[in-house]
Parts: sequence; structure tokens; C-alpha cells
Amino acid sequence: MSVETASQGVDSGCYHCGSPVPKGATWQLVIDERPRSLCCPGCEAVAQAITASGLSSYYRFRTELPERPANDAGTRRVQAETWQVFDDPALQGEFVHADGDGLTATLTVDGITCAACAWLIEHRLNALDGVTSSAVNLSHHRLSVSWDPARLKLSALLAELAAIGYPAQPYAPDQAQQQLKHDERMGVRRLIVAAVAMMQVMMFSVPIYLSGPDEMSRDFLVLFHWLSFALATPVVFFSAAPFFHNALRDLRNRTLGMDVPVSLAIGGAYLASGYAVIAGHGEIYFDSVSMFTFFLLFGRYVEMRARRRSGHSGNALAGVLPASATRLEADDSERVLPANRLVAGDRVLVRPGHGVPADGVIEDGTSSLDESMLTGESRPVIRRVGDAVIGGSHNIDSPLVVRVTHAGGEARASAILNLTDRAFAKRPRIAELASRWAHLFVIRLLVVSLCVAIAWAFIDPSRALWVTLSVLVVTCPCALALATPTALTASHGRLRRRGFLITRAHALEGLAQAKRVILDKTGTLTTGQMTLAETRPIAGIAPQQARAVAAALEAHSEHPIARAFSPYRDVSISAEAVINRPGQGLEGRIEGRRWRIGKPAFVAGSDTPAPPDQGRWLLLACDGRPSAWFALKDDLRDDAPATVQALKRLGLSVELLSGDQRGSVEALAQRLGIEDWRAGASPEDKLAHVQALQAQGESVVMVGDGINDVPVLAGAEVSIAMNGATDLARTRADAVLLSPHLSRIVEAIEVSRATRRIIRQNLGWALCYNLTALPLAACGLIPPWLAAIGMSASSLVVVGNALRLGRPRRSVLSEVTTPLNASTEPL
Repeated sequence: MSVETASQGVDSGCYHCGSPVPKGATWQLVIDERPRSLCCPGCEAVAQAITASGLSSYYRFRTELPERPANDAGTRRVQAETWQVFDDPALQGEFVHADGDGLTATLTVDGITCAACAWLIEHRLNALDGVTSSAVNLSHHRLSVSWDPARLKLSALLAELAAIGYPAQPYAPDQAQQQLKHDERMGVRRLIVAAVAMMQVMMFSVPIYLSGPDEMSRDFLVLFHWLSFALATPVVFFSAAPFFHNALRDLRNRTLGMDVPVSLAIGGAYLASGYAVIAGHGEIYFDSVSMFTFFLLFGRYVEMRARRRSGHSGNALAGVLPASATRLEADDSERVLPANRLVAGDRVLVRPGHGVPADGVIEDGTSSLDESMLTGESRPVIRRVGDAVIGGSHNIDSPLVVRVTHAGGEARASAILNLTDRAFAKRPRIAELASRWAHLFVIRLLVVSLCVAIAWAFIDPSRALWVTLSVLVVTCPCALALATPTALTASHGRLRRRGFLITRAHALEGLAQAKRVILDKTGTLTTGQMTLAETRPIAGIAPQQARAVAAALEAHSEHPIARAFSPYRDVSISAEAVINRPGQGLEGRIEGRRWRIGKPAFVAGSDTPAPPDQGRWLLLACDGRPSAWFALKDDLRDDAPATVQALKRLGLSVELLSGDQRGSVEALAQRLGIEDWRAGASPEDKLAHVQALQAQGESVVMVGDGINDVPVLAGAEVSIAMNGATDLARTRADAVLLSPHLSRIVEAIEVSRATRRIIRQNLGWALCYNLTALPLAACGLIPPWLAAIGMSASSLVVVGNALRLGRPRRSVLSEVTTPLNASTEPL
């Protein structure tokens, strides 16, 4: 039976494996809005796993049917096939990306509760032969993993995660958000049960605490104890169930997470109190059990809400491309089809009120576009014929006809999401340090608790259990585990909303430590929208011909200079064997003659004539003989003067490093008040200069946009690519400006410094709290109920402090005024 036949309907065989469906079989699943019959519970489990991961398109694109497991295989075989399905190349095409010589995928992981979970997952995966890197995003419960497909299959990774108690599935933004909503609903239910039981237990406990030895009858005392026992039972077995489940998983994996001491405290207090009720003597602390569970659940619920709220922007970005598009056929007829079926070269109609389905160039129409989701720019921008548009932007005024250049996974929105995931693929050094502290703290906590229990067994055996429980509860390092990831998540989210995308983990830490900012000129301090101001022929060549030859050569370049010659492109003139010399110019052959355009020294060598006057001039030469001069002009970015002054206000050294001619670079440096500048620098010169500064102990931030900036972007501690940067520059950079505003760099540095300050505050608070609370609890001065409040309050303080990073603050930019001599006249 063919794949197509097996997948057509409910009567033609099992939709998953193609085998005959037994008469009267009830196994069925709705896939692609149609009921599909299945032959056995094994196929039902596999199909359910695929559709639950948002990968139902597997059935449309597969080329062969999966091997059906034997009927007696049992649950283990069914589970194994569930993971083997994800080795299918068509299925992996939905969520796996090539990364150098290996593959990379982002997975949603269930069961993560603390830093110890992330530590266990990373160490188990990194120990597998073939895994090159793995990192858990603790805030979003996502795992970024890279592996060598020749040595390891994806199914082995998924099986390993399931074996240690962390089942994973491919990250699908909508379903990930739905899973967070489901977890939140369950958290609310557990919280409500704990809250109601806590209030009722307290109602029975308070009279016992306040009454004297003879003020309450024995019958009422026993009744209140049994009622408290009954009310605390659902709290332990329902509300606190996740703690016990996670603790058992950690113990099976021979690791110690935050839930181990929590479970010991809850379980120990419940069992001891239950024994006291049944035996008729002993201390009873059902109120402490209920209160501790409630406050712990409340703290985790608040943290979950914060995580889901911070995840909205990333998930919204993943779903920013519209689901459908209107494609214009060759006869200009309209056809509505899924947006993911668009390819480069398609023409699409974007009506007012609709989203742009893919990246492209406007062929017809003028309209205002809202690009705020991608660039953080709140004001609509005008786009005309010839302008590039970003997939996911929203058309406001008039219909547009757009020629698609990048669609689906190649669109800029998808690239931004991939870069965001890359930022969490490795954690900053301070985050790794905090994670390691939290893991080691649990071990030391259990050792200290054992010592306290032994000591109190000699001091006062009747109080030994409760003092030990207070120690376990009050010093649970939840705050320590949350200190760093919550701050990083909040700062990443704020910067992305402002149009500044962090793409590598160390970028925030590097920005906070930076001492010098080096700026490129063209496309960085200037808009990069160059225009040809003047053409001066030298040796018998017509201006029109000189411009056409230059346009033919520049057609092979991505440098902003190439855009200045695009209006003069002549289709009858084409250049062959074009070689791009970064930082120098272009060389190619036209009708058998060798032409060069670029810097005078590169074009004409020792026969270089003097430029006509000051300004930016390019030289065109034929077979080494100068033919024409071209004068270019570029506009200064509106916020460049304020950005330079704000960077200086922050105590940073600002430097201009450009490959342009001395005259234009010097003029720009004087207008912006930059004392330290260098002109005529090649890519090698730029890299050597940055390395020399680093050797002197300088921490350098490099800002650039072109191919000639790639080496120095890779060499700087932190590199920032402008919004109009080449693809290569964006992939090599540690951060990318999505907005055209250069001033976002100032905001990023301010946020990075605030993040470092918040993380230090959180770590300091967590450590001080634990070091203060531990001796008090060990001395028996903190009862279990107060320990529960203190531990939960410490976690909420950390989360609340980190969330302050998401709120706007007064920036040093508001204190800077643009100097009068820094006008925006052409350069």
C-alpha cells in the first residue's frame, strides 16, 4: 500500500502505518481536521505524540511508511517507536537546523522546576557521544541541543531525556504557550486546595494554641486533630504531589534538586503528625504542612506567571507571519494559499489591514507599515516601490504588491527567533556559577539538617523533628536558583521589545563590563543609504557609460555603496569573474577588459591621481588606467550625535574606526566630538587594532554592518550588527539592532549594567537570607510555619526584583542634547 493511499481516509487502512484496521476498532485521532482510523493503541500513541508536537505535516511530506511494531512488543516498544519517528528527515525539517557540521534543535522539556533540573539534563546529554552542546533555558523550560547526526540520532536524545524523567518534544510556540497555560491552571487548582485547607486547619489549630491546659475538652481536641488530619491529606497527596514526583525522579537519577528537601519537610511533618493523631500523643503540625505547601505553591505560581508573561514576546514573534497569503499568478489572478508554501520570486498581494507573509521588495504601491513587532519602532514607516519589507509587518493604508525574497524559515522573523534561541544555548558565567552554587547548596543543606537532627536528639528529642523540618524549609535555595535566570529573561525581553536582540549568552555580561565602544562609519553612524552625487570622467569615457560599468561591478556586492549605483544598472552590460576585496573595492571583467572600482590605491596603484576635492570619492579604472571619479554622499543618523554623547556620559571611550578616506572620516569625527578616530583601515587593520586594545586590558564593543567588519566583529568581546547589516555580519555578531535607532546601544548598555546589579542584589539577598535563617532555625527559634513564609517570601523578593528590569527607566539619553554643529547634512 502506498503512503498516499494509507493517508487518504479512515477506510483505506491505518493512517499511521498503513496496516489493515481491525473490524470494530475504536482507535481514532483527528488529524488535519479529519478523523483518522488507526489499527492499534501503539499507532495511536505515536500519532498522538506527533500531532501533540505540532508536526502533523509529517503525514503530508513523508515518503515511506514507518515499520509497524510487533503485537507483543509492549509499552517499551511503543515508546521506542515514538522517539524513532523523530528521526524521519521530513519530520526533522520542521524544527531541526544545520549548525556547522552538526544539527541543532530547540525542545520543550516537561518537569523542570529548578536549577538542579537544568544541571542534570545538561550533564546527562553532554555525556552522550555525539552531543556537542546542550543548554537549558530555565525560565522558558526550553532546551537547545546540538549533536553530530553521524554519531547520534535525535531519537536517542529524546529517549535519554524521557529515561531521566524529563520528556521533551519539538518546540512549537503556540503549543508551548498552551502547555504553560495548562500548567498554570493546574497550579491554580493545587493552590486553591492548599489555601482552603490551610484556612480550615488554622481555624482548628488557633483555638488549641490559645486555650489553656484545661480550657478545651479531650473530645474536642481529638476531633480538631482528626479534622486537621483529613484536611491536610489532600494538600499532601494533591497539592504537593509535584514535589514528591520531582524528588523521586531526582533520587533515581542520583542528583539532588530543590524538591528533595521540600519533600522531606512536607512528608516528614505529615507522617509525624499523622502518627501523633493515631497514637494519641506527640506534636501535631498539620497547619505548618498546609501553610508551607501553600506558600511554596504560591511562590512558584507567581514565578510561573512571570515566566509565561516574559515568554509572550518570543512566542508572538514566532507566530508573527500570517498563516495565509494571496499569491498573484502569471495572469494576475489571485490564489489564497498557506504562507509557508511561498517561495522566492512569488508575487503576493498585501491588502490594508493584513500582514506581510514573507520578506520581499515592493513592486507596486505605497503604504504605511507597522514594524513594531520586529523592530520595536512604534511609529509606522512609509514604504514605496523598491523598498524592502519584512515578513510579519502590518500593512495599514494601501494595497501593496510584494516580490518575495525570503519566505518561511528563511524569513527575518524566523531568523530572529533562531538567534534568540542561540542566546540561551549557553548561559553567562555568572548564571553557570549560580546554578552550581544552588546544586551544591542542596547537598550541604541535607548534611547540616542531619547534624541538626542529631544535635537536637540529645538536646530535646521532642523538638528534634520540628527543628530539623524548619531547617529544611527555611534554607531551601529556591531564591538562589531563581536569582539569575529571572533577571536574564526580563532583560532579554525588554531589549527585544526595544529592537535590540541579544544573540549570544555572554553579550549582556560583556556590555556591562565594556570600557570602549568602536563605531564603524558607513551604515553605522550614517544611514548607509548612499546616493551618487557627482560623476567626473577622466579619460574619454562618457559619464553615462562610467556609471553603467560601475553599476555592473557593484551588482555583485552587498556593501551599502552598491545601492548608490543600482539606479544606473544597464542590463546590456554585465560583469564576469567579479572579485570582492573587502575594504578595498571590486574587480571584474567586462567585454574582455579588466575594470576596478573602489579606493584609489587599490584601483590604480602607484598611478593614483589626487581626488578632485574633499569628500568621499571612488575611482573607476580600466586595465589600470583611471577612467572616472564618483562622489558619494550619505546622511548622518539623526540620533548619532546624542548616542555618542550618551556613551561618553556612561564613562565609555568612543572611537571611530573606518576604511573610508581620511577627509570624510575626520570631518565626521569632528562633527560628533569623537577625539579618537582612524581612517583607511582594512579588515585586517581593524582586527589588529582591536586585538592591540585587548592586549592593553580594554574590553571592546564593536559596532558594524558590512562584510569588511566580519573579522573585527568576531574578534571583539561584544559585537553589534546594525539593522541593515549583511547576513554574514548578523550571524557573527553577539547582538543585532532590529531598529534603525543607534541610540538603542546606549539603552542596551544601561540595561546590561542594571541586569548585573540586579543579579548581584538577588544573589546577595539569597545568600544573606540563607546564612541568617539557617542558624536561627537550627537554634529552634523559627517554627515550621514561619519557615515556610520566609522561604516563599525570599523567592518572591528575587522574582519581583528581577521583574523591575522589564519596566522602562530614565535613560542618560534624556540628558543629552544634540550639538548645534551635528546637523544631518549629507556627508
